[in-house]
Amino acid sequence: MKLLFVTGSRSEWGYIKPILKILKKNKIKFDICPTNMHLLDSYGYTVNEIKKDGFKTDEKIYMALDGYNTYTTTKSLGVFMISFTDTLLRLKPDWVIIAGDRSESFAASVVSSFNNIPTAHIQAGELSGNIDGQTRHAIARLSHLHFCANNEFSTRLKKMGEQNFRIQVVGSPQIDDMKIINKNNKKSLIFRELNIPDIKKYMLIVYHSVTEEFQDTEKNLNIFLNSIEKINLPKLWILPNNDPGSGIIKQNIFKRRDSKTLLFDNLNREKYLYILKNAACIVGNSSSGIIEAPTYKIPAVNIGRRQHKRLRAKNVIDIKIHDEKKIVRGIKLALSEKFKKKLKNIINPYGDGNSSKRIINILKKTKKNKKLMLKEITY
Repeated sequence: MKLLFVTGSRSEWGYIKPILKILKKNKIKFDICPTNMHLLDSYGYTVNEIKKDGFKTDEKIYMALDGYNTYTTTKSLGVFMISFTDTLLRLKPDWVIIAGDRSESFAASVVSSFNNIPTAHIQAGELSGNIDGQTRHAIARLSHLHFCANNEFSTRLKKMGEQNFRIQVVGSPQIDDMKIINKNNKKSLIFRELNIPDIKKYMLIVYHSVTEEFQDTEKNLNIFLNSIEKINLPKLWILPNNDPGSGIIKQNIFKRRDSKTLLFDNLNREKYLYILKNAACIVGNSSSGIIEAPTYKIPAVNIGRRQHKRLRAKNVIDIKIHDEKKIVRGIKLALSEKFKKKLKNIINPYGDGNSSKRIINILKKTKKNKKLMLKEITY
């Protein structure tokens, strides 16, 4: 069995890294195709983090065109698809493994399915409130195996007409390495490495653009900035993905940052998890507040429609529109002891920390044959 994993962002690397660690330990063949944000200096050139984690990165595909608008994003997909076709012809993998809902995952699923190579999709069947949600369900139509985080997502795929044998409930693999962080406390060491002062209480901010609200990016961002400036706490801010509108967000953050705001273009997985684990709350519109924060019992203030309809635990406070007063009220609630007490016994609906082993076992058992490759819609 030879596997090819595609990753274009820090979030996708979080999905696949726990799987790769087990594959490497068991000497199962795989290649990694880093692309998109991993290869951009302005986003930390995070392909180096993949190398530091002990993995080869020989199959790089440079795809991102400058501009970060809807036109450059679309053209970038074309660049990736041309190059990825050559990668498949050369490597001849038995499986292409993709994760999440980003554009490079969709492009990879198109190329692999058209070349009759089975595709497995991690985090399948989930909902989100923007173009990513549409992308995820387009990937479902092109994938041959669906790895779902829980039964709700499995049911959704069945309703979409996907055959039962293709749908596997395994949990979310990005939860797997969070257990290790729970066992160790390197907060002071991590903070020193990142030049973070000795602060006991801070907010973690992760705020991305929303593609279909591109025209309102600056207006919504300024409402958000006005809101968090009213909270007298240090802010550790992770800069956004390279989606349309991200340039506007970065420019405005740099303009309005104050002495209590620390900016990071990117953090490796371990450092990010330590910062999340020790935060008073996470604020913005990142899936991390919904998928990862419940494991550490961290309150999440989720703003806008980017994560609309995602399954969430009770740690999430939803502010559906960009309204200054409501955002401030939501953050104050998240910081209150009364709210934090409610989170003591919450269970993360996205997994138990054993997803990677399940995914590998299923891939080992699944044979490429006509039944697998000839997809049928059940309705």
